[in-house]
Amino acid sequence: MKVHRLGEKLSSFRIIIIGFLGAILIGAFLLMLPISAQSRQWTSPEHALFTSTSAVCVTGLVVKDTATYWSYFGQGVLLLLIQLGGLGVISVAAVIASVSGRKISLLQRSMLQDSISAHQLGDIVPLTKFIFRIAFLTELAGALLLLPWFCKEFGAGGIWMAVFTSVSAFCNAGFDLMGSRSGAFSSLTYFGGHPGVIIPICLLIIIGGIGFLTWDDVCHHKFRLKRYRMQSKVILLTSLILIVLPGILFFFCDYAGVPLKERICFSLFQAVTPRTAGFNTTDLSLLTGAGRTVFIVLMLVGGSPGSTAGGMKTTTLAVLFANMTAVIRKKKSAEMFGRRVEDGTVRTAGALLMMYLFLALSAACTISLIEGEPLTTCLFETASAVGTVGLSLGMTPSLGLVSHLILMFLMFLGRVGGLTILFAAISTSGVEVSQYPVEKINVG
Repeated sequence: MKVHRLGEKLSSFRIIIIGFLGAILIGAFLLMLPISAQSRQWTSPEHALFTSTSAVCVTGLVVKDTATYWSYFGQGVLLLLIQLGGLGVISVAAVIASVSGRKISLLQRSMLQDSISAHQLGDIVPLTKFIFRIAFLTELAGALLLLPWFCKEFGAGGIWMAVFTSVSAFCNAGFDLMGSRSGAFSSLTYFGGHPGVIIPICLLIIIGGIGFLTWDDVCHHKFRLKRYRMQSKVILLTSLILIVLPGILFFFCDYAGVPLKERICFSLFQAVTPRTAGFNTTDLSLLTGAGRTVFIVLMLVGGSPGSTAGGMKTTTLAVLFANMTAVIRKKKSAEMFGRRVEDGTVRTAGALLMMYLFLALSAACTISLIEGEPLTTCLFETASAVGTVGLSLGMTPSLGLVSHLILMFLMFLGRVGGLTILFAAISTSGVEVSQYPVEKINVG
């Protein structure tokens, strides 16, 4: 009875936060154990907690190289945390309950709806099962595509590496096991110009990052785009633009002197990975100033709603652009694909933009003051954390405790969602019955 009353008092947003926090703490405890490290020594609570937070929040920022520090047990724990964080703690719990024959309550359905950003409550359980089928089939296909190349390079150990990399890529986590071959924190630089590895990983990242509601439209309506939800159309178009335009920039600016095959692979991968994937195939410290700026913007944008990715989301960017267009054209409201966008959605998009910019900039300034590092380098790390990306210019492992705590907070907020934390912290009970008088203020 007490548990039931507790569930009624806790909003779905608070339960989602508690679920993610619980998974992080359990993961940190397991990673602290000597069995999780190759040296069979205890891992410090700071490093274990940071790694667990990064895995559950599918970020990829690490303080210990995954391949050379963690044992097979530790890597297995990381894989489970990545899968749990990518699919969502609440979604995993609901599917387990459904498989065991338990009835999904209305409160649990509401939590699922908030967890996967679904529009309707009625079909939430079938949609959740669909999500899991898509996830595991895609991860299996990705592992099979990577298997020949990894086994050729690493022998029988390539099987585990293919599975781990496939799950990490689909969940947009950015954890890799390449450190044993090409050096610690080297990510995928060993396969940087290898199309057989790069293209499957790019596809896994894109499939995981465009959102399961979009894949629901794709599976049901195939190529009949007119029947897609407006959100799916916006996600597909925005994602395409955010891949093509940066890819062209990288092709002509950052990799101009590279042979054509490697140039195409580098440019394509660097256009895909910043939106929360976290892998890299080249030394990011060699990027031009324009390249770093594009990376920071893409990291803040992130993936799409209801996906394994974090960040502000592609739909937020699209709504803001549509609203800007409406203002320029002197229209009353933002419009996309013949549909009007609600004013509340526009306000939410603006709030998200300000929130992510404020968090990234203020955290970067704080870390810069504490560590004595250049502000632009710190901004790259904080944008990577709040966007749950995991890309780094190499400074994360050497940061102090306070800076690590800041990055952990940013990773958690980026995965759970800034508005989820605000809605959980602020009571929304009660109805607004009065409004202040209107007074004009000039902007712009």
